[in-house]
Amino acid sequence: MSLRIGLVFELLDRQPRRPGEPPDAHAEYESEATVGALEAAVGRLGHQPLRLGSPEALLARIGKGEMPALDAVWNVAEGRGSRNREAWAPVLLEIAGVPSLGSDALTLSISLDKHWTRVLVERAGVPVAAGCVLGSPEEARDAALPADFPLFVKPRWEGTAKGIGPESRVENRKALVAAVARVVEHYAQPALVEAFLPGAEYTVSVVGNRPSRALPVLQRAIEPESGIGVHALAGHAPPPGGWRTCTPGPLDAALEAELASLGVRAYEALRCLDFARADFRLDAAGRPYFLEINPLPSFAPDGSFGVLAELEGCPVEALLADVLAAGLTRLGLR
Repeated sequence: MSLRIGLVFELLDRQPRRPGEPPDAHAEYESEATVGALEAAVGRLGHQPLRLGSPEALLARIGKGEMPALDAVWNVAEGRGSRNREAWAPVLLEIAGVPSLGSDALTLSISLDKHWTRVLVERAGVPVAAGCVLGSPEEARDAALPADFPLFVKPRWEGTAKGIGPESRVENRKALVAAVARVVEHYAQPALVEAFLPGAEYTVSVVGNRPSRALPVLQRAIEPESGIGVHALAGHAPPPGGWRTCTPGPLDAALEAELASLGVRAYEALRCLDFARADFRLDAAGRPYFLEINPLPSFAPDGSFGVLAELEGCPVEALLADVLAAGLTRLGLR
């Protein structure tokens, strides 16, 4: 049976910019190559893809009564502004009565809020670094700190390393105040402050449902002097000679198994569906700690799923077709 699968997404550089937005405001939006890979995955299963565009375009279609007949929608739209932005499309689809692939609106909103996510995954037995939320530079001047310096400062509800840069690692109280002020001013939200973990960084892609499973673990490159992930520094002015990179940690079978288990545990604690990506970092003793989870991971051909497809010796659309097939099975459409 051939299905009609809608695609909801925002294309990079196609969305209007708002006054006062930070330079990385659109960092989560997708490239044409990514949307093409999704279309190819849908076609690989013998189904028909239909581009619906952004959540705003979806809202307009529903409001005008012009919603096409669809069997399901594959949503990768990020929205903008609020911590509920990733839930825009799933809520609209729920109202329209169209099944949606991926996690539901509640999971997307909770997981975007890094502090709430930390609370829930820690209760599920996943280690998290010591941290606290600071809502203003005044709080940063006086608050009891969760750990000794260095600390790491980032926006409470952003993804794709938005709001993270060389100044996110702070070595003293003055730098902490400045970093918190920057987050509050530029991103209109509180800052999450965590103990800085000096070890290697890993990402775990998790797919499927009951049982869910982890795909091979990938190590992320970090900049050796600051210890910050290179992916977070890519949009910032590099030093002379460019950003140096290293992958300092081992990835033996025991560590990979532990990371995979923690990734699945976080995925299931947050009731993720079909696909997500969890990030971890090691402390000085080599113990893994949870950083964040993204139930709207990038499916870009040069992203994590593209690398995993290359490791498996298949095109990225083949791996994405497997992910899509599992989601359609969950929805009773296979």
